[in-house]
Amino acid sequence: MDIVEQQVREGWEGVLVEPAAGSTVGVLVLAGSSGRIEYQRARLFARHGVTALSIRWWGGAGRPPGICEIPLETFTAAIDLLRARGAERVGILGVSKGAEAALLTAVRDPRVAVVVAVSPTSLVWANLGRGHDGEQRPYRSSWTWRGRPLPFVPYDDTWEGFGPDDDGPVAVRGSYELSERTFAHRTAAAEIPVERIGADLLLLAGGDDEMWPSLPFAERLAARRRAAGATARVFRHDGAGHRPFFPGEQPLPPSPHYRYGGSAQADAALGAEAWPHILDALFDRGMPGTSSPDPAP
Repeated sequence: MDIVEQQVREGWEGVLVEPAAGSTVGVLVLAGSSGRIEYQRARLFARHGVTALSIRWWGGAGRPPGICEIPLETFTAAIDLLRARGAERVGILGVSKGAEAALLTAVRDPRVAVVVAVSPTSLVWANLGRGHDGEQRPYRSSWTWRGRPLPFVPYDDTWEGFGPDDDGPVAVRGSYELSERTFAHRTAAAEIPVERIGADLLLLAGGDDEMWPSLPFAERLAARRRAAGATARVFRHDGAGHRPFFPGEQPLPPSPHYRYGGSAQADAALGAEAWPHILDALFDRGMPGTSSPDPAP
């Protein structure tokens, strides 16, 4: 399918990729903690008939220098743009911290019809990096809504995963697991209320995720939905890591700083299983998760 691509600036940098014939279906594509523009993924969606917008949601001119008190209005403004381009049905696909943003945005914006949360969290976490004031401490929320910070779980700085002699990539999953235990009294307020999301919800998670425990988080999100009489679909692969990818995409290169877990084969298998269901949900061809099945082994 022929596609048309253009750079956009609407308070952030971004790329808008559209089928040449246009589309009434749109998707906001959010990277993880890098905040980068996901050119490859946006083009993939456009080749399948979906207008795709990907934005640099932190960093750059006028943006916070870290993931610190990012306004969720950043993402509702992106939805405004997709709607202005003719998208009548809008989804958000986010990875990791982008999945955190996608879920929280859908809680607040009823225009979101589909949420695809890849390697998600079930909690709001503290900032990663500096805020507008240039400071990283004290810890603050990653997100705000209407100027008010969302309740969050801080990090336990006693975690010893980064040793003084570390010279290779590090798995930081243990930091999140320790912090959740240490600040257990704060988790209830920081839970993402996915039962308030009116959108179709698809969750992708790997059992070998070394960045954070995305599979337990995904199962917790699905259980919270079921308890409220809503639905979710969990796609899992016990051998996949933090960065599953879809048919037509290339895996990202290894990081010199972090261990993501999984393998190219397992990450591809998880993405391939979920991909047709993601397209079905976006095009409203019958939500694959009208019931919430037990996760596949």
